[in-house]
Amino acid sequence: MHTADRTIEEFLELVQVDSVSGKERRMADLLKKKLTALGLEVWEDEAGKKAKAEAGNIIARLPGTGKGPVLLLSAHMDTVEPGCGIRPKVENGVVSSIGETVLGADDKAGIAAILESLRLVIENDIVHGGLEAAFTIWEEGGLFGAKNLDYSLISARTCFVLDSDGQPGTIVTVAPSHDRIGTTVRGRAAHAGINPEEGVNAIQVAAHAIAQMKVGRIDHETTSNIGVISGGKAVNIVPDSVTIQGESRSLSAEKRMRQTGQMRRAIEDAAEKFGARADIAIETIYPEFNLPEDSPPVRIAVEAARNLGLEPILAKTGGGSDANIFNSKGIATAVLGIGMKKVHTTEEYITVADLLENVRYLFEIIKVAQKIKY
Repeated sequence: MHTADRTIEEFLELVQVDSVSGKERRMADLLKKKLTALGLEVWEDEAGKKAKAEAGNIIARLPGTGKGPVLLLSAHMDTVEPGCGIRPKVENGVVSSIGETVLGADDKAGIAAILESLRLVIENDIVHGGLEAAFTIWEEGGLFGAKNLDYSLISARTCFVLDSDGQPGTIVTVAPSHDRIGTTVRGRAAHAGINPEEGVNAIQVAAHAIAQMKVGRIDHETTSNIGVISGGKAVNIVPDSVTIQGESRSLSAEKRMRQTGQMRRAIEDAAEKFGARADIAIETIYPEFNLPEDSPPVRIAVEAARNLGLEPILAKTGGGSDANIFNSKGIATAVLGIGMKKVHTTEEYITVADLLENVRYLFEIIKVAQKIKY
């Protein structure tokens, strides 16, 4: 079968396998079968048990045939909701779902590119220093697969994550850190019509706190948001409890901590002003990364793009990915644009041309890595 037909057929197969976050068992089993058939060494780690998911990460290794560096190629297995019963269609060179679900190009377009590139390496006897693949669970909403990956199975120090919505040739080299801020404001209940002065209105406390916060675009590197508020039982009861969920992100760790601190102080000050209590929990979800232009993955990706006549675009992103975790583990990791569009919506799509370009680009990256000087 021609590589183009094979790539399209496999992508359509992958998106029809249900694998919403935490429920990747069928996808994990399919990938183990495919990778084993290619002759790779294959493992499933214990990430599923740690993250309370159905399956663990799938790690595979193709031993090297040359002296180049070992490369890690990665994509995540999970999709967002609605992601069950996906029915893809191909019309006028565009792949989408029939409109009731996401398509799942995020990130099965990345998986398809990795699988086909591995086949091409094997079929064409391409010299390489060793290839490793990591297909992670539960990337969406927490990066739980990458956080719980068995890194003893990974020897590569250079990695490419195929998980960005830019066009092929886009190389994400900068991404933010992310704090999640959860707060429960505890006031005091009272009858709203009889004795409201005896109550402490938790919603009023939360509203005052939020009004004092800097939210939205803070500067060119920093953002913050309050995304969820929940509380109150009835209109005739002074609410005694309300929960607030927010976040801060920045390309600068210092700025992110400063923004998180400002939001915390706003909550604490409001609680003190109204005589309430605030239970605040802050968690750093992932650290930032900033790859220099002379780092191995950037040099390899730039040269490979130019070899194919693609314009290499070094990009920043406001979101996180498995690359944030990999970089924090000492694996220099760039994120590649794979052409997926309108992700996380039922209008998600990818062009057939980009599906094929992803394979061509990743295959060229593997070849360039063997030649580049470190």
